[in-house]
Amino acid sequence: MEESPPTTVLDRKDCLERLSSAPLARILVSVRCLPAALPARIRVVDGERIVIASPDSTILLAAQRHDVLTVQVDGVDESNHPWSVVASGIAEVSFDAGPAEGLEWGGPGFAGQLVSFPVSVVVGQRH
Repeated sequence: MEESPPTTVLDRKDCLERLSSAPLARILVSVRCLPAALPARIRVVDGERIVIASPDSTILLAAQRHDVLTVQVDGVDESNHPWSVVASGIAEVSFDAGPAEGLEWGGPGFAGQLVSFPVSVVVGQRH
């Protein structure tokens, strides 16, 4: 039986770098007390805040309520090892366009409202 490689826990810096390299993520949110994973564009700003652009009103409503949002991204590194990073924080509606300046946020159905949260918890693993 083939032995699987050990799992490596990623440190905060590595997790944030991997989040920064992912233009698209899954946003985990509670919808009527049920978990949902919604696709959205993300950016990491100043290494401590995640900005989310999504045409889905569910994410905006969660931010208006200051719900906890979680962002998950996955990938495969240059050594063909899969990795996964999850970050969470208390969401808020972003009224300041500053973090989005110079970034491509558009897309069909996107009305221009951004949501953000400070990265309170971030964890990641490489397999």
